Amino acid sequence: MDEPAFIAALRALASHPAARGLADDAAVLGDLVLTHDMLVEGVHYLPGDPPADVAWKLLAVNLSDLAAKGAVPLGVLVGYMLGDEAWDRAFLDGLGEALAAYAVPLLGGDTVKGPGVRALGLTALGRASIAPARAGARAGDGLWVAGTIGDAGLGLAIAQAGEGPPELLRAYRRPRPLLVEGRALAPHVHAMMDVSDGLLIDVARMAEASGLAVTIDLAAMPRSAAARAFAGDDRAARLAAATAGDDYALLFAASGEGVATSGVGAIRVGTFAEGRGVSLRDGAATVPLPARLGYQHG
Repeated sequence: MDEPAFIAALRALASHPAARGLADDAAVLGDLVLTHDMLVEGVHYLPGDPPADVAWKLLAVNLSDLAAKGAVPLGVLVGYMLGDEAWDRAFLDGLGEALAAYAVPLLGGDTVKGPGVRALGLTALGRASIAPARAGARAGDGLWVAGTIGDAGLGLAIAQAGEGPPELLRAYRRPRPLLVEGRALAPHVHAMMDVSDGLLIDVARMAEASGLAVTIDLAAMPRSAAARAFAGDDRAARLAAATAGDDYALLFAASGEGVATSGVGAIRVGTFAEGRGVSLRDGAATVPLPARLGYQHG
């Protein structure tokens, strides 16, 4: 089964309201927010990536889901596959560094030992008085991004094949969850999620969940100075950024007034409207959607 088919089948089992119909990146049980993400060697990180960075990323991607719900982290549980002792010790060093950086306690988890590639999991728990869903955008809302798009995709390419700016490599290996920004935005947005699989595919998911159409302007998409200098700023570079994953920026639907009230520096990149589907432009030019909108399992 591919990922969408498997999740669709799971929805029959996830009948509790806290599951949000498995249409969000976290469960919300009262004021508790719960999320779980996995990293698999060769899929989510390269076999040659430093283990300390893998540990950082494992924590960060889960905290990013909490950020998108406006949650304060309460603690984490780790599922770990034991292997080479030197790798395990380096992973522990990186995990300790990441936990300290975000002041998050480790509460427990599980360890296993088995053959094959490493598969690592982490469950993060948080608390939020307002936890925006992926659904909820309204016709006329702006589509906004807090953070930058495309840095991690370039960082992955640098890790695979060559040299490049260290800040881009760091964006791939040690993403920064926007926890402060998420808490500031939560009272003012109609829908919010993080950008994990690529801007275009995640925008499509938000529009579908909200029952709306959306238009995205590539020319407005926030890209870092390092990314523009390294990869250029033509349409091909912007399309590559929009379909790359691992950004962990925040994507949200809101009015301009709400964004101004939040105090978060964010960029409007599009507009929601009645209808269905995703339309793409680059400034004044209409652009066909690429065949691949982003990363998808299966």
